[in-house]
Amino acid sequence: MQNEIIIGKIVAPHGVRGDIRILPMTENPELFLDLEYLLVGNGQRLTVKRARFQKNMVLVSTEEITDMDAAEKLRNKNVLVNRADLPPLPNGRFYVSDLAGCVCEDEQGTEIGVFKDTMPTGSVDVFVIVDKSGKEILVPAVKDNILQIDVKAKRMLVRLPKWDDEK
Repeated sequence: MQNEIIIGKIVAPHGVRGDIRILPMTENPELFLDLEYLLVGNGQRLTVKRARFQKNMVLVSTEEITDMDAAEKLRNKNVLVNRADLPPLPNGRFYVSDLAGCVCEDEQGTEIGVFKDTMPTGSVDVFVIVDKSGKEILVPAVKDNILQIDVKAKRMLVRLPKWDDEK
């Protein structure tokens, strides 16, 4: 398991005072309102002064970034936090980084591939599994398809959707 979790991506500066516009990449964007710091993909630690929402974005003011030019340099950088500073998840919920590298098997125990990532679609997330040939298999993250997840063993029991049965 990683010590840092990606929770968003800086998409642009906001205004001339160095505020940054962040696209949340978490199901719980409200956590931005309680954060004391952000880690930026370039290794920089930023102290949060204020965070607020504007439409589907989070606007963050930090002590270290005080002008638009400095904020612009952060464009397209991931925003991370230490795992220990995140709230605990309810039972049966996982951070995507916990699932990365899980071996995915079907109900007969045949390896399908390895979990790579998740794609948010707006209604249901889709798990991206990569098979041995490098082909991506997309599986809706619903109980009918994701039958069991064992993070400690790095294994996932998956039922492929009907359109992927011809593998």
